[in-house]
Amino acid sequence: MLSDAELLAALIAEDAENPLSLAEDLLLKWGDLFTLPGTTREMLRHEGVDDRQATRLLAAAELGRRLAQGEVRERKPLDRPHEVARYLMLRYGLRDQEVMGSLFLDVRHRLISDAEAYRGTLHRAAVEPREILKECLLRGAAGVIIFHTHPSGDPTPSSEDMNFSQRLAIAANFVGVELVDHLVLGKAGRYVSLKRRGAW
Repeated sequence: MLSDAELLAALIAEDAENPLSLAEDLLLKWGDLFTLPGTTREMLRHEGVDDRQATRLLAAAELGRRLAQGEVRERKPLDRPHEVARYLMLRYGLRDQEVMGSLFLDVRHRLISDAEAYRGTLHRAAVEPREILKECLLRGAAGVIIFHTHPSGDPTPSSEDMNFSQRLAIAANFVGVELVDHLVLGKAGRYVSLKRRGAW
């Protein structure tokens, strides 16, 4: 099995003098492959990647995203946090801004749709439970998984994250929607399930 660096090197080999060295440099700066879906052509250019190499890397990232989305959309129940976290990392990537969003589920916890609710320097007041629950009702969702990224790479939840989850779980219960989980995403596939942490 190829290493992450060898996979990247295979994608950029055609146009690089030392593709493995460039791939290793990229991974050293990124930390892991999960950062690739969140990169742009400009960011790659800044790291010494030319346009043809960037096109191949971004195309590979998009293929990974679509494969992950197809896997989730096979109408399988989303009841395993690690599978949901993997899908979200491929779908949204780990960017330099915090991203918060929701996965809307049917009564069997199968994905109906997903949506990004906020991007930027997140102040929890900017995203209130009522906004998430309104989207649940508009989409006919029986359950919801919310998520947000920690650009620092450390998925340790804050006390604010825990409090927000508790408030949302209580409010969701009143309108007949189940808060299935709240995932905090970090780097290198690291995540925390606040439900498993006992937030509610």
